Amino acid sequence: MQIQELLKISKNIAIIGLSPLPSKPSFQVASYLQTKGYKIFPIYPRGEEILGEKVYKDLDELQEEMDIFLIFRNGEKCYTITQEILSSFKPKVIWLQLGICNQEAKALAVQKGVMFVQDCCIKIEREKYECKKV
Repeated sequence: MQIQELLKISKNIAIIGLSPLPSKPSFQVASYLQTKGYKIFPIYPRGEEILGEKVYKDLDELQEEMDIFLIFRNGEKCYTITQEILSSFKPKVIWLQLGICNQEAKALAVQKGVMFVQDCCIKIEREKYECKKV
């Protein structure tokens, strides 16, 4: 499946490491995704609400099916996070944001049949999709 097609059919996006600070890229990307009609699910260890959505302290609290798991965490932690995701969910994609890579996490996701994107900004990719629609 191509990234543009994936973004077109996806609805629910869990954002791991979504900061409540408006100056942070994770907050800015999440806010943008909301304006494009995606339902975001903030995964963050503190707080009750980010961008008007309930904060989930960890993946164990998340009960809904997710299309995309978007990760804003250090690359070294992404293998463990990918393991956690794949133990409970079967998303369309696990997405590591721009500047974040982990080849072991990629190998695990691919082995389980889950698309894996890394070092790529979902906001930029969504904007490309918007440009192609016009």
